[in-house]
Amino acid sequence: MVDRIYNFSPGPAVLPYEVLEQASRDVVNFQGLGMGLIEVSHRSKQFIAVMDEAEALLRELMGIPDNYKVLFLQGGASSQFFMVPMNLLGPGKKATYLNTGTWAKKAIKEAKLFGEVEVAYSSEEQNFIRVPKQGEYTVSPDSEYLYLVSNNTIYGTQFPEFPVVEKMMVCDMSSDILSRPFDVSRFGLIFAGAQKNLGPAGVTIVVIREDLLDRAPATTPTMLNYKTHADKGSMFNTPPCFAVYVVGLVLKWLKGIGGVPAIDRINREKAALLYAKIDESDYYRGHAEPASRSLMNVTFNLATPALEAKFVAEAEAIGLNGLKGHRSIGGCRASIYNAFPSEGVAKLVSFMSEFEKANPV
Repeated sequence: MVDRIYNFSPGPAVLPYEVLEQASRDVVNFQGLGMGLIEVSHRSKQFIAVMDEAEALLRELMGIPDNYKVLFLQGGASSQFFMVPMNLLGPGKKATYLNTGTWAKKAIKEAKLFGEVEVAYSSEEQNFIRVPKQGEYTVSPDSEYLYLVSNNTIYGTQFPEFPVVEKMMVCDMSSDILSRPFDVSRFGLIFAGAQKNLGPAGVTIVVIREDLLDRAPATTPTMLNYKTHADKGSMFNTPPCFAVYVVGLVLKWLKGIGGVPAIDRINREKAALLYAKIDESDYYRGHAEPASRSLMNVTFNLATPALEAKFVAEAEAIGLNGLKGHRSIGGCRASIYNAFPSEGVAKLVSFMSEFEKANPV
């Protein structure tokens, strides 16, 4: 791993090194075809096999039931903010949303274009330092679905457990998909941008229960109708070929290390090490309430913005890159997704101790 840094970027984020090596070879000559993967027709048997394998691996690792469709779409997770209500809502229909951060707010704004939105919970007045506990909100009986964001990259919060509700759930899992086990059948629709835990930017994964494919109003544009893509196996138009291919490689890597249960243990160990350092003194102060802390994005502050800037600069100088917090809240943020190596977290913790000694407040 010559000249490799520890990349704490929130996304596009770190990928397994072996995946990058394989992709670098295949982008030049894929399977001995004499042309690169990004040159191969999406209608060729070679690329259709890539799509089929990626879907099969995703189904296996997530335990996706047979009555769900897996879609590989474009437009980023942000496009799902309007595709979900466009397909599942309509005039006179209502959905319940939980406002736990920036991405939930954006989804709420889009949903209001297509139906009635009830915001059952919001932590915005507290600067999104927490997610709700079970029983802290109610879902209207006439709601079509409950919408939530499982992990909030900007504020470093995460649902430690998913809500137990009678209504169908729709979840944006862009930043923690495949990081921990969960029951897919509890959700009607799950979506995730790939560029944090699954692969490069360019493809968005949608897992949707089959009975929901017929809910879209007749006025739904063809390309924005989930059924269009489900009926054509995500091949209605040219898919994001390279991104899907890399997702397949990442899924192979994940299966090879023991799947979701194995990465769940690793993720918890990485996060515990970093949070223990934050909690041992008042020098570093975590943004999220302990019960709502994310295993993927660890957010914290130092005494002053100037000290935070010095911390980020000195960390970068020793190969700890991408620790600056989101521009909307400042501070620092360490994104430690599935592929982030444990030794990188240990090096950050060591640096934090050294920085604290050298810069007393």
